[in-house]
Amino acid sequence: MKAPAVRICEVGPRDGLQNDAIVLPPSTRAELTNRLATTGVSRVEAASFVHPGKVPAMAGAEEVFAGVERRPGVEYSALVLNQRGLDRALECDIDLINIAFPVTDEFCRRNQNTTSNEAAESTAAMVSAGQARGKRVAVTLAAAFGCPFEGDVDPGRVIDLITMMAEAGADEISLADTIGVGSPKQVHRLLGAARTSAPGTTLGLHLHNTRNTGYANAYAALEHSIDILDASVAGIGGCPFAPNATGNIATEDLVYLLDKEGVETGVDIEAMISMAEWLTEILGRGLPGLLHRAGPFPSK
Repeated sequence: MKAPAVRICEVGPRDGLQNDAIVLPPSTRAELTNRLATTGVSRVEAASFVHPGKVPAMAGAEEVFAGVERRPGVEYSALVLNQRGLDRALECDIDLINIAFPVTDEFCRRNQNTTSNEAAESTAAMVSAGQARGKRVAVTLAAAFGCPFEGDVDPGRVIDLITMMAEAGADEISLADTIGVGSPKQVHRLLGAARTSAPGTTLGLHLHNTRNTGYANAYAALEHSIDILDASVAGIGGCPFAPNATGNIATEDLVYLLDKEGVETGVDIEAMISMAEWLTEILGRGLPGLLHRAGPFPSK
């Protein structure tokens, strides 16, 4: 295991809530962001700048960021899918803009009404545009481990896109298992190749636990000195454009695993458990994460 420390990006306010049946107002999403920022996570992805008609749960992204109470040592990021989203994000106080697009054509058409190659070209241009405005810009390659419409994804396709985004100057590149079909073998293959094709690039991994492999995949990524792992408080989440995509790996469950393995995250696990309990009350139902129900061990 090569990673003595990993940064945690908390995506609950964005990916966690974007497909939820309960639509929380911007003020509550800002409160969620502010509470999560006190747990020790390195970054909180607070919102996405997308069309409110397509993703109603993400309406009012500007209001969310207006309500963010900045905390030293915490980065605040947002997701965008196109130039319109980028333009909106650039008007807000955001540290890092995360541009996402699927690696397959059919998913890209359904998600962004374009082909994957066209999305890659426009993303490269948006990376430059965002950086020209003084923002750090990350790129997330969605469905990198499998597509809900096309099935298996050619690893060579993913590596080509990693190389292209690195050459475009992306500050970070993240691989997303959007529908939770990946395995540790795939993680080793893709991250190993990524370290070779994009040396020096900050790499992230965005995992869903749809088929109960999310934590095994996170563990496998440690062998490749993964820089950033995305996770969502209480394991909430899903993609409105990907059938059967369920929740992200739960932040508190992931931190428990990493703590036990001696990997530093900076996250206060008790504080994150309290966050999961708070969100359970807000949403009014049981949530997928396990640790906030079972408790840590040994218990205090």
